[in-house]
Amino acid sequence: MSNYKFKTTNIRGKQYVEVNERIKFFRQEDEYKNWTISTEFTAMDSEMCVCKCIIADPNQRVIATGHAHEERSSSHINKTSYVENCETSAIGRALAMMGIGIDTSIASANEVNDAIAKQSSDSSLSSNAKETPKPVDNIMDKAVGYIKASVDKKKAFDSILSKYGEQLTEKQVAGLKKFVR
Repeated sequence: MSNYKFKTTNIRGKQYVEVNERIKFFRQEDEYKNWTISTEFTAMDSEMCVCKCIIADPNQRVIATGHAHEERSSSHINKTSYVENCETSAIGRALAMMGIGIDTSIASANEVNDAIAKQSSDSSLSSNAKETPKPVDNIMDKAVGYIKASVDKKKAFDSILSKYGEQLTEKQVAGLKKFVR
């Protein structure tokens, strides 16, 4: 493999490569000239889809596959783009199975952000809503990092408010809103 420097995204202290970086690498390397990336949806309806990606060499020998599943209701972005997100994830996983962009994880930054958004609780910002919230060191740093790393920034913001709203000042809430686009 070349000395290509993958751009990464820091998510909870771990570096992840985004799918677009994996695709750029694949398309620019002479080693993969005339290789193909193809996708097909093996299941799809108005609420969910499953995508399979196949990467084949110039002789159409299958080198790697990747699968992904998305549900329309799983995030704000998926309400309009669950099919596109599913295809992107399947491509990223197939490229990862070839060893592209997997220094620390097969999961891409996109997949990790989606998984975090789907979790009902966040380990770095967790608290039981029925208990009195416990003080958290550097709550603003953690909240900003969580929002920045999230695909669905509005959902992340809402999650922070529901868990830590009582501990935040109006000024802090206004500051966090700036990261929600």
